[in-house]
Amino acid sequence: MTDFTNYSNTLPDPNNPIGDAGQSGANQTTAGLGYSSVSLTSEHKILNSRTNSGRLVSRELSGHQWKISIGYNPMVRDDFERINAFLVQKRGSMTPFFVSLPQYKAPQDTAFASFVASNTFTNSVTGAAGTTNLLISHSSYSSSNGVVKPGDIFTITDDTNSNHKKAYQVTRVEKTLEKLSGSSAIASTALLIHFNPPLQRAVAANKNINFNNPLFRVTMKGDTTEYELNTDNLYSFSLKLEEAQA
Repeated sequence: MTDFTNYSNTLPDPNNPIGDAGQSGANQTTAGLGYSSVSLTSEHKILNSRTNSGRLVSRELSGHQWKISIGYNPMVRDDFERINAFLVQKRGSMTPFFVSLPQYKAPQDTAFASFVASNTFTNSVTGAAGTTNLLISHSSYSSSNGVVKPGDIFTITDDTNSNHKKAYQVTRVEKTLEKLSGSSAIASTALLIHFNPPLQRAVAANKNINFNNPLFRVTMKGDTTEYELNTDNLYSFSLKLEEAQA
């Protein structure tokens, strides 16, 4: 055994094990349980009004937020306490943590998922806050490596802005032979991805675009943790989480 450098800040699950000391790593045997159900809500707070002539006027009142509900099958105490202790350490909604959702752990296209597991795309141009598309590329990428699909999730690692933890969902993908007529050429090593919500923060060129195991930064929706224990000594437990930006 060796000393570790960081406490795990990701909700324990089968892909994110945690040790008794709070350490993470594939060599830990205390993985969390998988989820019995997952619900993901995308919330835009939009104010709509209509003029006397019927013209619709819309504006966004605040930033976008993801909301997540997680259900668990009944658990024995050892499995329950592994998750409960992690959450108690966070003191309700006070301390954010990360959660990995199994349906978004890898991109839908298996060839693309294999490529991004060991290769990281970067954005070819600067992205201003509020933009909804980025040109991304990797020198080793080609069409034989598959393609990101609408519905995939990604995050951005920006070494000049460590607070940029927002998760984004791909809505459209343009590539060399499939692009809007009249728009700029797209190299064979590049993809033009459209996404929602718009960029929360400006992103300089050449920052990492993470499609492999993107994590949502969240807090508990409330400040109370509660469980039920039945006559078979099985624990019933569920979670309501909401995205928390730094």
